Amino acid sequence: MNAFRIFSTLFVAFACSGAQAGGDHNHSHAEPSAAALGDSPTRLPDGSVFLPKKSQRQLAVRTVVAEERLAPQSVELTGRVLMDANAGGRVQALQAGRVEAGPRGLPQLGQHVRKGEALAQVRSSVSAIDRANQQAQAAELRGQLEVARRRADRLAQLEGSVPRKDIEAARLEVASLQQRVAAVGGSVSATETLTAPITGVISATHVVAGQVVDARELLFEIVDPSRLVVEALAFDLALLSNIGAASAVPAPGVSVPLRFLGAARAQREGAMPLRFATSGSQTVPLAVNQPVKVLVHTRAMVKGVNVPAAAVVRSAANQEVVWVHTTAEVFAPRPVRVVPLDGATVSVLDGLKAGDRVVVQGAALVNQVR
Repeated sequence: MNAFRIFSTLFVAFACSGAQAGGDHNHSHAEPSAAALGDSPTRLPDGSVFLPKKSQRQLAVRTVVAEERLAPQSVELTGRVLMDANAGGRVQALQAGRVEAGPRGLPQLGQHVRKGEALAQVRSSVSAIDRANQQAQAAELRGQLEVARRRADRLAQLEGSVPRKDIEAARLEVASLQQRVAAVGGSVSATETLTAPITGVISATHVVAGQVVDARELLFEIVDPSRLVVEALAFDLALLSNIGAASAVPAPGVSVPLRFLGAARAQREGAMPLRFATSGSQTVPLAVNQPVKVLVHTRAMVKGVNVPAAAVVRSAANQEVVWVHTTAEVFAPRPVRVVPLDGATVSVLDGLKAGDRVVVQGAALVNQVR
């Protein structure tokens, strides 16, 4: 009997301990409390991030309430910055020769120049045979000039006894020979002055002092940085009749307004070249030959949530997500589908709803919490 009582007592104790263990096991799957997580940022098992208020202030996390609105649908094209033919120029030598510095020295990259300003000089260089032929021709002309002068002087002394037309013809011959002597003599050591064709900034220089250049060789390039052209290739020809505003995106978060100029009527590699111009009101952060993204706004409208481009980050699965502030210290990732509006703003078409608090500043830092 005593043995039976002892066995019953042990069975009840074991059953109670098993029930407590089962309760502890179920509690481990519940969401950890703030006290259990501590004061450090932590990635939770469901993928959300626990971020204490202190850490939110240190990371400068900012949120906004999502609002749905209509925005123009955008098409992203690949473009390249080109020189405007009316606001850019090239300086080339008309003759072969040796380069000499101008009054202000040879221009440097980024130097501002004015139209007609002397940039450099090219002193003509000819072979020894050509130079000898020029000098011989100059000597022959000087001899002819001396003979013509003496004849003109003799005829002048006989004025009245010889026809006046002979005297005038002799004088004209002297003047003609003087000009020919000056032309031939100048060609022996001719100097060409290279001037700026437009007012702008030196964008490229291909010469140093003393360099020998050939005729038509490119020496300097000048551009007006406030007037550039962007060329983009469109493969959808239907876009030509649906173009609204446009902007160039040279870097994330940077947007340069563009004005549509027109489209070529000849395809290039199966695409139609489109030309856009910058506003021209101020210097834009673009450079000639720089590749850029061109966002063309069409007349079609889409409904979505507009957020800064910095609010969209990539998850570990390389998926575009935004972070939503669900509770005071918890942020949850939301996979989204976005379309660009300009270089600084995107429209979220799917994944958000009105009223969500979206992280618009510090999203990349929240995304790095592990």
